[in-house]
Amino acid sequence: MNQVSSNTRRNFINAMAMGITASSLSILTNPAYASDARFIPAQLDEADAWFKNIKGKHRIVYDGATPNKGLPIIWNWAYYASNNQTGSKDHEITAMTVLRHGATGLAYDNFIWDKYQLGTLMGILDVSTQKSSIRNPYYEPATGDFPQPEIDGIKNLQKRGALFCVCDLATKKLTGTIAKKNNVDPAEVYTEWIQHILPGIQLVPSGVWALGRAQEHGCGYIYAG
Repeated sequence: MNQVSSNTRRNFINAMAMGITASSLSILTNPAYASDARFIPAQLDEADAWFKNIKGKHRIVYDGATPNKGLPIIWNWAYYASNNQTGSKDHEITAMTVLRHGATGLAYDNFIWDKYQLGTLMGILDVSTQKSSIRNPYYEPATGDFPQPEIDGIKNLQKRGALFCVCDLATKKLTGTIAKKNNVDPAEVYTEWIQHILPGIQLVPSGVWALGRAQEHGCGYIYAG
């Protein structure tokens, strides 16, 4: 993992003290504050084509607007588990989780969690240390990260056919606010985050855009937090 300079960490913690906290996420991701930046056509084509991965007769999309103790991930697993128990195979099932608003950070890897202190930002503790997590506990969960050991994290769910996407609008606003508080270039912070999206997670123009597309492709809707 890349090393983070003490100055970078100190500046970020100072920014947190100035107001970048979990309580301010609603402002950071409010569509009223949308950036003028837009997906270029190639990005939009890629995002639209990604929805063709939805398959099977059992289709659901989970609206992950907050971390909600991992429920946007846990309920994705529960959909597979309960459909398996009632006779359906994984290839007959698609569960999608849209990570947006206050849950945007769940789509990013351990480098981002460590450097930008996402555990502090989202109020997520590492069960092994009882301190704010500096790793993403939902991608490859360690013992105790989920309430039951058999619950799959994002990585294993993707192997089963589950789909995950993340809101670009929320990412832009969150990284932009962090950059402003630290007096650095917003484009650099945003680019760094995009380079550290978890493998297989699709960047979409916005979470609500993705929720609409998923329902157009036959997914039922469930609010997961």
